[in-house]
Amino acid sequence: MTEPTSGPPRTGKHPFVPLAFERRPPAESLQRARDFYREMDRRRTTRHFSTEPVPRELIELAIRTAGTAPSGAHQQPWTFVAVSDPALKAEIRRAAEEEEKAFYSGRAPEDWIAALAPLGTDEHKPHLTDAPWVVVLFRQSHGLEADGSKRTFYYTQESCGIAAGFFIAAVHQMGLVTLTHTPNPMAFLSELLERPPNEKAMLVMPVGYPAPHARVPDIARKPLGAISVWR
Repeated sequence: MTEPTSGPPRTGKHPFVPLAFERRPPAESLQRARDFYREMDRRRTTRHFSTEPVPRELIELAIRTAGTAPSGAHQQPWTFVAVSDPALKAEIRRAAEEEEKAFYSGRAPEDWIAALAPLGTDEHKPHLTDAPWVVVLFRQSHGLEADGSKRTFYYTQESCGIAAGFFIAAVHQMGLVTLTHTPNPMAFLSELLERPPNEKAMLVMPVGYPAPHARVPDIARKPLGAISVWR
């Protein structure tokens, strides 16, 4: 017997629900797309954060938004650890600067250092203590069943990358700024934040308001023709 060509999909033993979708007139879709692009095109990464407090609810909503991202087999292989404790942020900064000093002092190849030069980065990471929140994204390399056995997870790198993008977009929409920081290596974060062995630190994202003196590198994004192919 062949599958029907119309009507709702056959779901077997797994329940399905109607798609929550609102179709918009083409003109409205275009305007919304233009507005969103213009807003996101204003987004920039800064390393200059204000120490002004940010309500926890805003961080919660950014994480909730990240949690709506698609993931391989809907396994949602991410854990967002939000840190506001000053002492713990200081520990993260100390350990990160120790690793980064080794990176900039000889561990990194010359071409990598040359690629970073326009961004003005070095081993000093004041954003880790200045920003009121430091959110660390951990990738779950596999799941754990109730009996402690491993459960295979699929496409965890891609899934967490998409979730990080949702988080960054949410933060920008709130009128806050963030920085994607990847200390090299990042194993120290698992110990400091007491994460289980199946979780690997993937991204450190300070979140807050920009400092009054905040500056960003004078760089441009690639044009559409350089990042797209049409067939």
